[in-house]
Amino acid sequence: MNGAAVYPPPTGPAANPFGNMPGYESMAGGGFMPPPMPLQPLAPPQPGPNADQWTIPSLSEDAAREAFKNFASSHCCYSGSPADDGVITSMEPFNTYRYRLETFTETRKTEPAEKPYEGETADFYTQPAPRPWDVQVNPPSLFTNHTEEVRVPFTSSVKECGSCHGAGTTKCDDCKGEKHKECYMCHGSGEQNNERCTTCDASGRKRCSTCDARGTKDCSTCKGRKKLLTYINLKVEWTNNMADHVVQQNSGLIVNLQDVSGKELIKNNQNLLYPLIGFPEPSIAEASERLIKDHQTKYAQSARILQQRQTVELIPITKVNYKWKGGFHLYFVYGNEHKVSADNYPATCCCVIM
Repeated sequence: MNGAAVYPPPTGPAANPFGNMPGYESMAGGGFMPPPMPLQPLAPPQPGPNADQWTIPSLSEDAAREAFKNFASSHCCYSGSPADDGVITSMEPFNTYRYRLETFTETRKTEPAEKPYEGETADFYTQPAPRPWDVQVNPPSLFTNHTEEVRVPFTSSVKECGSCHGAGTTKCDDCKGEKHKECYMCHGSGEQNNERCTTCDASGRKRCSTCDARGTKDCSTCKGRKKLLTYINLKVEWTNNMADHVVQQNSGLIVNLQDVSGKELIKNNQNLLYPLIGFPEPSIAEASERLIKDHQTKYAQSARILQQRQTVELIPITKVNYKWKGGFHLYFVYGNEHKVSADNYPATCCCVIM
């Protein structure tokens, strides 16, 4: 064993089999494992280009009208007349910036586990088990939520199933071990409507179909295997933690802009980010500094930060004023997806979907 320590097996019924294993001493019923020491942020990026270079082509009337028609047709109670016959009188851009921070983290939690024994190697105490953060686990693609469970090497042992005391079977709950149960047609009398019960052949009892008249069933804990494999289960969870900051715009549009995309102006990622420097919109630079500090403080103590990514997008918003049947109305077209918001659509009806 090249001088490596071999740990003696536990003794006594109350012994904790994992209590003297390095890295698992405090595993009382499971718990999160603190991550290794975090890295330090790299040098800040260079100042961004002049904001005058970042423009979005104006939305055309044809595109605005087509988006409005699609919006109306997607609502069963909306007449298409305002979208088809309305006359656009003016269009005003209210484009705004959105800063998004993503922090991709990994957490590890250990807990005692057991499963039906299926011939696996019992390797407990054959050599030291790897510490929780040393167990090799294949991560998913960056910024992708995923969970994986792994049996920690060199922690597996075999024991008799306590639920069935090694028998592999337990008493059938349906017939209480009697192999037969009362006939459901005659309720045990052997007669039905003063005639011989043909369902149970007048016996008043039927074979238990749940256990096939055995009186027992496979133990639900060991699945009939009689033994259990006990081990340390490592649960690894990768989470993409995201925060947005949208610069306030005065168009009057009140929607959540998280679900739309815009023109990407800045995108960078590294293990730990440094706040943006030199961005023309002050609130974006302030949001970058605040959110990065918040994420690194919030997640570095309980998780390992694998990667951070920050993006700045210019979200297109167009306020469209139009005239229909002598009245003046408005709607908004926003995002690259040309989503529409029209809170006071002028032609609605009540309908019932059957």
